[in-house]
Amino acid sequence: MLTAAVLLTLLAGVYAAGALGALSLSRIDAPGSESDQAQAVLAEQFHTGPPNLVLLVSARQGTVDDIRTEGERLTAELAAEPGVAEVGSYWSRGGSPALRSEDGTAGLVLARVPGEVNAARALVGELAERFTRETASIRVAAGGQDVVFREIGAQARTDFLRAELVVIPLVLVLLLLVYRRFALAAVTLGVGVFSILGTLALLRLVAAFTPVSTFAANIALVMGLALGVDYCLFVIARFREELEGGADVGGAVSTAVRTAGRTVLFSGITVATSLLALTLFPLSFLRSFGYAGAFVVLTAVTGALVVLPAALAVLGPRALPRRPGRRRGEHGGWYRLALAVMRRPVLTGGLALVAVLVVASPVLGLRFGMPDARILPPDAPGRVTADEIRAGFGQEESDALYLVAPDGEADVAEYAAELSRVEGIAQVDSAAGSFAGGERVGPGADRFTADGGTYLAAIPTQAALAGDPAALVEAVRAVPAPFEVLVGGNPAAMTDWRAAMTERLPLVLTLVLVLTFAVLFLMTGSLLLPLKATVLNLLSLGVMFGVLVWVFQEGNLADLLGFTATGTLESSIPLLMFCVVYGLSMDYEVFVVSRIREEYLSTGDSQAAVALGLQRSGPLVTVAAVVLALSFAVYTTGGVVYLKMIGLGMAVAVLVDAVVIRGVLLPAFVRLAGSANWWAPEPLRRVHERFGFSDVADRTVSKANDAGTPAAVTGGT
Repeated sequence: MLTAAVLLTLLAGVYAAGALGALSLSRIDAPGSESDQAQAVLAEQFHTGPPNLVLLVSARQGTVDDIRTEGERLTAELAAEPGVAEVGSYWSRGGSPALRSEDGTAGLVLARVPGEVNAARALVGELAERFTRETASIRVAAGGQDVVFREIGAQARTDFLRAELVVIPLVLVLLLLVYRRFALAAVTLGVGVFSILGTLALLRLVAAFTPVSTFAANIALVMGLALGVDYCLFVIARFREELEGGADVGGAVSTAVRTAGRTVLFSGITVATSLLALTLFPLSFLRSFGYAGAFVVLTAVTGALVVLPAALAVLGPRALPRRPGRRRGEHGGWYRLALAVMRRPVLTGGLALVAVLVVASPVLGLRFGMPDARILPPDAPGRVTADEIRAGFGQEESDALYLVAPDGEADVAEYAAELSRVEGIAQVDSAAGSFAGGERVGPGADRFTADGGTYLAAIPTQAALAGDPAALVEAVRAVPAPFEVLVGGNPAAMTDWRAAMTERLPLVLTLVLVLTFAVLFLMTGSLLLPLKATVLNLLSLGVMFGVLVWVFQEGNLADLLGFTATGTLESSIPLLMFCVVYGLSMDYEVFVVSRIREEYLSTGDSQAAVALGLQRSGPLVTVAAVVLALSFAVYTTGGVVYLKMIGLGMAVAVLVDAVVIRGVLLPAFVRLAGSANWWAPEPLRRVHERFGFSDVADRTVSKANDAGTPAAVTGGT
């Protein structure tokens, strides 16, 4: 088995080596939405679309009119490039105000490079590099949506490689401190690496059929390592317990897999359930993390339940600490903490709850907005260009709204004039002319008509995009049109993208909550414990969202972490983090409650079971949380704001969950609930006895306890 595992890991590593190149950041779109349909009509009927490459041309002296010759030459040079479908500039479009900076010293050249996302971005990157230049009269800088996304993808890959170099040695050192045995540390780390490489290989395979986000590799690294280590910790701890209790190696391996291994399987099911829910969204970006989550759980559970037992069978007594020392059992710090909490459950639980709610309170000010180049570090070329455009231009031509009428050309002037009166629209360009504030300010252009149809470009102000772009899109869509129109463009695509998430959100949240509740019920046979787990997990999520708002929306710690706050959060990242953290919180819940339940079945005493169960699982949960927090925290040093959010938010959430939620609130709750912790109505109890994941001995003890017989007499587990 070990030989097969090593060979499989090597093969997975070879195939996974090409995974980062196969992954990409897909463009923001919601398949089948109005903006998606508008994009298709623009491409097919009008052979146009939103530009994805922008050149910012600045005059070294004078104004953009003084460098007309250079501007026209640059426009023609870019238009002649193979693969460039369309180019327009201040100098080729009659001096449009939307393409000139407010001080008149800079103008824009807009280009569209069509094609498959990876091929288009590769060409955009090449063009951006070649056209970035300085001469005696002009300075040219490159930017645009695909330049920014290309740089985000490259930065995410760099962050992944750097994190890999830092996290793996850190985890090895931590495991050496925990196990005091190099062989065990190496095996545990090996299972984590097996999970990482297996997940990356599977992601590369999926990427051959459907887009997979670059960020999925970052999640694979952190969660593959963390879950692999997490699961091994519990199986190894139980194996050591059995050896120290006098069992032979075979019996110790069997018992460890039957007890801790079953808990690992439960944990894997809950984490996978939470992350697989992301595949229900019709958005490739979020589905990518659903694939990554499922593959991480599959490989980590396989490593812990198949590869690790084989390694333990080989190691045998060599898996025990070199200096066994005194078994702390009932007298460790977690045991004493549990007893202290249960003596005054209202006071200790109330104080912990207040602290958690205070940290979570900033979530009340949560605001969602559109992502932009400020996701990147301040010195990234695409970010520098975007910042210059944001500072120098009052309106944003590259983020224009496109109003597409495949079968209408009448009354365009009146419609364009009405659109230009919408607050937040600086200018509307059409076949009938350019309009601002309801008045015609420039001539029309033939490019707006084709095959009996027309389209208009409504150019928003920078202030409108920085405020509430979704409200602007709705206001534009609400303007009565003389013909049927489809509204597209980047702001509309982002609005429809968010709407697609919102539409599926109730279904996803319901499935996550119901399925994880059902798994915990099948494990415990209780109605109250799964309900308690749900509430405690939501508190962990509240802490995470509170930190995200306080730090990344409001800008606290921005200088320390090296990012620029925009006053809003992009909606998909918090949703991703919800599913990941909910699954991980349930992971810790499964490990703690399973051990508490085992002790309860042995003693019939809820308080003693909590103290003993927490003592035997708490240290392991803490180590697992530290490993996971360290792995996530490494990304706070990365260059992409999204990864900083994931790194800090999840590190804080898992530490608070492991220490405060499981260490204080859980025992306080169990103490207050008393015997109700293990109650279920008779019909559900029969369901649990028939379908629940319990040993026969467990059921015998449960029935004995119901009958008032001490568990010890029945020979409980």
